[in-house]
Amino acid sequence: MRQLYIKQKVLSLSGKFTVKDQQEKDIYYVEGSFMKVPKTFSIMNTARDEVALITKKVFSFLPKFFVDVNGREVITIKKEFSFLKARYTIDAEGIEVHGNWWDMDFQVFHHGKLAGEVSKEWFTWGDSYKVQIIDEELETIIIALVVAIDCVKADQSASSSAASI
Repeated sequence: MRQLYIKQKVLSLSGKFTVKDQQEKDIYYVEGSFMKVPKTFSIMNTARDEVALITKKVFSFLPKFFVDVNGREVITIKKEFSFLKARYTIDAEGIEVHGNWWDMDFQVFHHGKLAGEVSKEWFTWGDSYKVQIIDEELETIIIALVVAIDCVKADQSASSSAASI
């Protein structure tokens, strides 16, 4: 089992942050597109090769995010029509998310077997998440899923702020 940590930099306009291991060694680099349409987040390995790409669909009635891992679309996160509380669904072949993913406290299952666990680290400056990888073959997918969920949350809070102005 491998533990990774995602810590975003507060007030980072470009959306750059890293994923570190327990020894605080950089494992993945995440870079968001700034002032670019469509909005994307690229996840790169230590050789700076892109291993995953998160894209927000433009010109959609309800927000939709696509997650490509190694050039193949593996996850779609989409907002459902709802009057009261924002509801999202995660579609991924063989992957299920159980728990409170909106609060970043959830488990990832692959074909019914536990593949990883995610929990928010409290009392930190900026958003920090602990990601336990149980099925190391799914490490990139799990990291991409966590980053994508964080993108969805940021997008939702940005649209909520804009609506209250």
